[in-house]
Amino acid sequence: MPADFVQAPEPFSLGEKQLRQIFDAAPSGMIMVNQDGQIVLVNTQIEKLFGYERTELIGKSIEILVPHASRSKHPDYRNSFFEDPHTRAMGVGRDLYGLRKDGTEVPVEIGLNPMITDGTHFVLASVVDITERKRAEERLRITIEAAPSGMLMVDHQGKIVLVNSQVERLFGYSRQELLGQLIEILVPAGVRPKHPELRTGFFKDPHARAMGVGRDLYGVRKDGSEVPVEIGLNPLMAQGERFVLASIVDITERKKAEELLQEKLLELERSNEDLQQFAYVCSHDLQEPLRVISNYTQLLAKRYMGKTLDEDAHEFIDFTLDATKRMHQLINDLLLYSRVETKGRGFVTVDMNEIVEMALSNLSVAIQECDAKIEFNNLPSVRGDSSQLIQLFQNLVGNALKFRSDKPPVVRITSSPQGDMHRFTVSDNGIGFDMKYSDRIFIIFQRLHVRETYEGSGIGLAVCKKIVERHNGRLSAESTVGNGASFHFTLPKTDSMKGE
Repeated sequence: MPADFVQAPEPFSLGEKQLRQIFDAAPSGMIMVNQDGQIVLVNTQIEKLFGYERTELIGKSIEILVPHASRSKHPDYRNSFFEDPHTRAMGVGRDLYGLRKDGTEVPVEIGLNPMITDGTHFVLASVVDITERKRAEERLRITIEAAPSGMLMVDHQGKIVLVNSQVERLFGYSRQELLGQLIEILVPAGVRPKHPELRTGFFKDPHARAMGVGRDLYGVRKDGSEVPVEIGLNPLMAQGERFVLASIVDITERKKAEELLQEKLLELERSNEDLQQFAYVCSHDLQEPLRVISNYTQLLAKRYMGKTLDEDAHEFIDFTLDATKRMHQLINDLLLYSRVETKGRGFVTVDMNEIVEMALSNLSVAIQECDAKIEFNNLPSVRGDSSQLIQLFQNLVGNALKFRSDKPPVVRITSSPQGDMHRFTVSDNGIGFDMKYSDRIFIIFQRLHVRETYEGSGIGLAVCKKIVERHNGRLSAESTVGNGASFHFTLPKTDSMKGE
């Protein structure tokens, strides 16, 4: 170390030659002032920053670089520094500006360091142009202010340093009432004691995340009321200090909607249970009087057949017998429909090839009568209720046989993977239907054809839809009149636990 370079605890002495070398190498502005406030040394960064040649500054009062509004007070600040010389930032907590030669002001950050050289006291000031930082801060401020949700910034001590108008509106405070306050002012009393620890934990591991995942969060307003909120946390570095920027969304309306939806779902569930119970009870209770009507009508027909009754009476008896038969079928169908949910079995792994074989066995007579050809092979296994899946294929294949064209029916059953489901298709070469009825065909007791042409109550496809939906799948159809129909539905794969 050179003999003329002496380091002291505070202040310290340094030779002029070494000072000049340090000055010229410094990346920021460096300026040295004596106790009288005269500039004795500047570097090239000061020249660039303020627009002066150094010859224009040397010997001048430092107040030449101080804005007019604060120039009168500056000598007092300078004198107080020399009375208690120690390294510190100038104007802590205040925005500082320097005055350029052209009269414009520039935002700066200034650090003060006391020095002694040749027994004379000086202050060495480092001056940094923070124009870009100010612009970035202003852009951030404008962005935060324009945000549609509440935005709030907190320092590592938990003090609020920035809020936007949405936070004012949400919590009922003015920003002047919030700035400088601990963030716990907005935290409900019940969780307030734990919050500093949570805050400290975030600063130890700062990364963007939602606050309180899995928990209901609330903020406390100025009037003491609590508001449900959703909070996102984002770490932010500014001026070498870490902050947390929190976005706060009032979810009051969402909570109300969720509660209302939950109430509606419970009502719907109760209504569905009541409806299923009603259908089940009606199906049983209606059977007995229907059997009585049918039995006595048949007895009447046998006893008076060919006797004193006229032709109209016999026709009336036939109408009554036919109506009771159809009513009996409707009740049985209604009972079958209601049992899809109430009497369903648990899901197991089932081989769909075996399921289709059993369904075709149940339809063997109808298949032989119309000389139908059923094609399928290598169908996958799924998880489901085997008895209901048999019913599903029996209804779909039976539908294809019923609505056949003049040609012998050909029914093809295929499958393909679709995510965690298998997609099945049952297609035929029958009469088809107009796609404007594609939704109607799945509604209970809805028919596209008159009863005299095609028998049935119109419940088969409604039962199919209910079975598929119980398996968390979807059933749809596509067709063109005269060119057959295809029914598509999805069922869970064997490694899927949906529906159990």
